[in-house]
This record gives sequence, structure tokens and C-alpha cells, in this order.
Amino acid sequence: MTDPYRNLPQHGYPPAPYGYPAAPLPPQPDQGMAVASLVCSLVGILICICAPLGIIFGHIAYGKAKRGEAGGQGMAQAGMIIGYVLVGLWLIPLVLWLVLVVFAAGVSVTY
Repeated sequence: MTDPYRNLPQHGYPPAPYGYPAAPLPPQPDQGMAVASLVCSLVGILICICAPLGIIFGHIAYGKAKRGEAGGQGMAQAGMIIGYVLVGLWLIPLVLWLVLVVFAAGVSVTY
């Protein structure tokens, strides 16, 4: 049995020649601000001044990631969310203490 397609002309592109290396990969985008955001927010659990820094770094890194200038969009979001939650948790006792001080200062004790 003979192959009926054996003598037909071949169309398409010729195969790539051997010996050519693959194209280099593009450089990985910088994720430094996103990492700083996440680390500062996590350290903010112990030291309250670091949580606002995590929020600031997170917003900067998120903006860069949205523009395609850097990677780490998920880390930036996580740093912002953790930072906002921690700032809220740090503000609750502060506000309660302030209300207590103002209320205590307003009460006059007479003997």
C-alpha cells in the first residue's frame, strides 16, 4: 500500500536551525517595597510605629505593581491590609484611654 500524500509539496515554515540559544528571560521586577510593606506590617504587631510604615510602603509598591514597574502586588496588598488592621487595633485602646482621661479630668471631687 502506498502513501497518497508522499509526493505532495510541503507547506509552512522550515524547522529552526540547531545551535541557536533560547531568548533570555526578562529580568524579574523589583519587589523590595512590597517586601518592606509586609515586613513592617508584621513587625507592627510588636512595635506600633512600624504598621503605618507598612501602609505607606504598601501603597507605593501597589502603585508600582499596577503600572508594571515592579512585582509583588499581592504582598503589597497583604502589607496594606495587615497595616490598616493593626493601626485600627492600636487606636482602639488609645481612644478608650483618651476618653477615660478626659472623663476623669472632667469629674471634680469635692470633700
